Amino acid sequence: MSTMTTTTTENTAEPIRFDTKIAVLLRDDLETWQRLNVTAFLVSGLGAQLPEVIGDPYEDADGVAYLPMIRQPVLVFQGTGGTLKTAHARALSRALPRAVFTSELFTTGNDRDNRAAVRAVRTDDLDLVGLSVYGPRNAVDKVLKGARMHP
Repeated sequence: MSTMTTTTTENTAEPIRFDTKIAVLLRDDLETWQRLNVTAFLVSGLGAQLPEVIGDPYEDADGVAYLPMIRQPVLVFQGTGGTLKTAHARALSRALPRAVFTSELFTTGNDRDNRAAVRAVRTDDLDLVGLSVYGPRNAVDKVLKGARMHP
């Protein structure tokens, strides 16, 4: 999958434009700390499965190295539980890379229990509080139809 519509080098002023989109959809009734936590968890899986979304490492003027990060903007949206359920179904039908965060994950304390909590619930019955999706811009836009940008 192509990820950029324009190629450029660090020495040019022309911005890089991506033909892909990374989006997070959060349920609109989450507390602030939950929104931040869910967003961080949802985007964390992208680099492991989709190495093309990770940019080059950073370095400051003193030569101190920093970890690479996702190389394109992550757009954050919000919607109702129904909006999340519909977006999840659309992401599945389009076979887009995705991650989910369910309400049960707020009560677990480790990765093993997190996976078990999701595994215990049928797809249609997941109590989704967050969803991340990656893919071609137009496909991600269709998945998110009905959601609004997070304020």
